Amino acid sequence: MLFDRTRLAYADWKTRPAGFSFAREGLKRRRRPSMIALPDESIKLLSFNVQAGIGTQAFGDYFTGSWKHFVAHPDSVGNIERIAEVVRDYDVVALQEVDGGSLRSRNLNQLVHMATKAEFPFWHQQLNRNLGRLGQFSNGLLSRFVPYHIEDHRLPGLPGRGAIIARYGHPDNPLIMVGVHLALGEKYRNAQLSYLSNLLREHKHVIIMGDFNCLPEQLVRSPLAELDLVMPDDPLLTYPSWAPDRHIDHILLSPSLEVARREVLTDCRLSDHLPVATEIVLPEDVREAAGHAQRALPRHD
Repeated sequence: MLFDRTRLAYADWKTRPAGFSFAREGLKRRRRPSMIALPDESIKLLSFNVQAGIGTQAFGDYFTGSWKHFVAHPDSVGNIERIAEVVRDYDVVALQEVDGGSLRSRNLNQLVHMATKAEFPFWHQQLNRNLGRLGQFSNGLLSRFVPYHIEDHRLPGLPGRGAIIARYGHPDNPLIMVGVHLALGEKYRNAQLSYLSNLLREHKHVIIMGDFNCLPEQLVRSPLAELDLVMPDDPLLTYPSWAPDRHIDHILLSPSLEVARREVLTDCRLSDHLPVATEIVLPEDVREAAGHAQRALPRHD
């Protein structure tokens, strides 16, 4: 059966035009949507490595279910739709390992499908590994508020790691949200964290969320420490989802941001990671700057 699936997948395989990119790190793309006002009080954030809807439930599944990384399985669309039901309760969602449309996702752009199902008015896909019909490995952002500026950045190290930087409110005093998926190895990961620190050090209100592939104590010793971002006092165990013992998915905040609530969604067993959530109080100076913007925003090109 597995041979037949592989044979059919190979027969149907076609290379997409962009191919796999080995471009060096740096700014990859800018996007400037129209501005929509921020909420008056709080914002509910979620970060979730969705594993392309594969839904690994045990370490053995990484071996026995390895074919699911290349060929669609019966529950792939159903898992994505169940994830959409989870994320609909949040305002801004950073997603990792979301597929942009390939054989393994039944040619479904999983990010767009979740945005539609969960009724998000804004979504943004960052394609990090383009393997044509075999995989469209992406980061994604779902948002109930439209950022006034958004950028894609390739991160240092081996190809395939990126950061989405979204700016909300108004340039006079923006709220910066960053979605990331970082390298497994410490050397490349620290280079990526150094790159992000250089980009973000001048901003007052910063949120970085995603799959960091490292523990809190490793972040404290990393180049990101210069931003003095706040981590939870107690570990939020997110991996593996079936027996979590590692805090590797993070939502890090500037000291200026007040936390109303933090939690791991322990009953969400739809990936090999558990989603992590944080609710923040929107700073008054961010609300005021956004509220006073009565004219068109300047371009940041």
